[in-house]
Amino acid sequence: MDEPKITEELIAAHGLKPEEYARILEIIGREPSFTELGIFSAMWNEHCSYKSSKKWLRTLPTEGPQVICGPGENAGVVDIGDGQAVVFKMESHNHPSYIEPHQGAATGVGGILRDVFTMGARPIAAMNALSFGEPGHPKTAHLVKGVVEGIGSYGNAFGVPTVGGEVRFHRSYNGNCLVNAFAAGLAEADKIFYSAASGVAMPVVYLGAKTGRDGVGGATMASAEFDDTIEEKRPTVQVGDPFTEKRLLEACLELMQTGAVISIQDMGAAGLTCSAVEMGDKGNLGIRLDLDRVPCREAGMTAYEMMLSESQERMLMVLRPEKEAEAKAIFDKWDLDFAIVGETIPEDRFLILHGNETKADLPLSKLASSAPEYDRPWRPTPAPAPMEPVPQIDPIDGLKALIGSPNYARKSWVWEQYDSQVMADTIRTPGLGAGVVRVHGSGKALAFTSDVTPRYVKANPVEGGKQAVAEAWRNLVACGATPLAATDNLNFGNPEKPEIMGQLVGAIQGIGAACRALAMPIVSGNVSLYNETDGTAILPTPTIGAVGLLASLDDLIAGLPKDGEIALLIGAGHGHLGQSALLAEVFHREDGDAPAVDLAAEKRNGDFILAHRGLFTACTDLSDGGLALAAFEMAAAAGLGLTLDSADTGLLFGEDQARYLISCSYDQAEALTVAAAPLGVPVAAVGRFGGETVRIGGAEAPLAELVARYSSAFAEAVG
Repeated sequence: MDEPKITEELIAAHGLKPEEYARILEIIGREPSFTELGIFSAMWNEHCSYKSSKKWLRTLPTEGPQVICGPGENAGVVDIGDGQAVVFKMESHNHPSYIEPHQGAATGVGGILRDVFTMGARPIAAMNALSFGEPGHPKTAHLVKGVVEGIGSYGNAFGVPTVGGEVRFHRSYNGNCLVNAFAAGLAEADKIFYSAASGVAMPVVYLGAKTGRDGVGGATMASAEFDDTIEEKRPTVQVGDPFTEKRLLEACLELMQTGAVISIQDMGAAGLTCSAVEMGDKGNLGIRLDLDRVPCREAGMTAYEMMLSESQERMLMVLRPEKEAEAKAIFDKWDLDFAIVGETIPEDRFLILHGNETKADLPLSKLASSAPEYDRPWRPTPAPAPMEPVPQIDPIDGLKALIGSPNYARKSWVWEQYDSQVMADTIRTPGLGAGVVRVHGSGKALAFTSDVTPRYVKANPVEGGKQAVAEAWRNLVACGATPLAATDNLNFGNPEKPEIMGQLVGAIQGIGAACRALAMPIVSGNVSLYNETDGTAILPTPTIGAVGLLASLDDLIAGLPKDGEIALLIGAGHGHLGQSALLAEVFHREDGDAPAVDLAAEKRNGDFILAHRGLFTACTDLSDGGLALAAFEMAAAAGLGLTLDSADTGLLFGEDQARYLISCSYDQAEALTVAAAPLGVPVAAVGRFGGETVRIGGAEAPLAELVARYSSAFAEAVG
């Protein structure tokens, strides 16, 4: 079959700049074949090479006594004691989910689960962080329905509980929704599997499902802005099969017990190309592949299509040759493909053969470690203009506006479509803060949360980046967990624009500062750039997924307020309303600065909560919506009324950081106040729980009426 001629248009269609193509010519000393152009395009695009962000990602703290494996592998690995480790990562599937919401979101879940079990871990929890356009936009309801169905159908069928996440709406996502998928698994700390190949003439084995044409060019598509040709990109979206993936999980974990696996890598972005190159590059080896041996489900596939297909539920492995028969028997038993498709070679070559022809012969190391790396020009985000004053409002009207918005209403419409109880170890289901899952067969548990406030990051990337980490830390603390480590999913617009690059740089600086101060290193992550449509970028959305440890189930803070208990505020509030939920929902304004994050106060106040968890019944952190929304959510969960003493709009709805609301008896409140004084932790009684009415500063409404609004607003908005 004749290959297309390499033209300037073809090079541009592969996402390569003229200077990048010139570099390819310099490296190989000739014009590339069509397949070679595809391979370079896949390995050098933003999605695989992180060429715009690498310089800044290196500044993040990635180490700590608890870290077994930081960034660079399929997922991060953190020690949780007793010879066990938690393996976790978050990854985006934004572009595919906008084009084809059900399959885009489903395969996002499938991909992140493979990242976890390729390390030898059994998945135990999933989360997702979703950002959609305005509820009234013509595409929003379709996207929400498709994405939630896709996540639910894949996770539920695979059999992993979805225990947490977040959903937001903002006009900046009208043309580019965000779907960030998180997965965590459990492994034995001394039995982690890595992707670096070793040994010469070792068999390279293809495992799992057959290769088709779905997803060809998906990674390149994910590294481009959208325009009016978006519908033409539908074939670049993969199709998932959770039942095949479940068999692949069981087969891989069984195989790993046999000692047959030298290295293993899932086939995600750029499929066979990326997995083979990464294994060879990390092991300083070359790889020869014979594509005639690749199991295909479509006839007449070209080398280009096979190398760039992103068909799902596939793995690549380097195998101990003496274990071949044993390994094949396991995959035959699980009714999955097992094919030796190549071998490791001592030379620095990536050699691709198909139909007795050499389709590619490239220096392998230059594909991965020599990908372009840019120090892109960036402009710091200017300080926000001074803010117009915010008028005092009726506090019940303010609360009604928040709980009636799909951004802050109860999200049960979403999480009820997810199975949060499969595996029977989920202790805390979605809707009440961090999700908590028991470590099976032990007295321990793990807590999971995902957080970011994009409005803050847009106004002030450094403080917004800090705040995302601080809120994740507080969510873990509020359920009694000691924060361990985090994963980041950095979603931004086009990094070739200095103001967008400035947002990315500022957010990474803020994330790094907070992770260092809170001893919560970043152990894995994903960067998703070019989230723009017709030149309009999304709000900068650096999602932080964080994991905490409960050494004993007795440490869990999961109570609800009791009738007559005091509402006690831990931490100082100054009535910060810049970029607040109240400002956005009631006044339709997005002005002012993000709240400042005092990292020393975050650490001090969080440590105080953990040290005194026996002195209160219930706890939540304060974030969007401030004291009023946090207190209402606690009251609604308990089915109790609420009285808050203040009528001041800033004190009720301000979003100052480092704050928690706890519910306790009068005697406990006294004991906490005494314990807090020498530590400099501010403590103040702000009201009490009880009755059937919500009273705030003299205004009131029946609890039942507010709960009905809170419970129905989301479904009504996306119905």
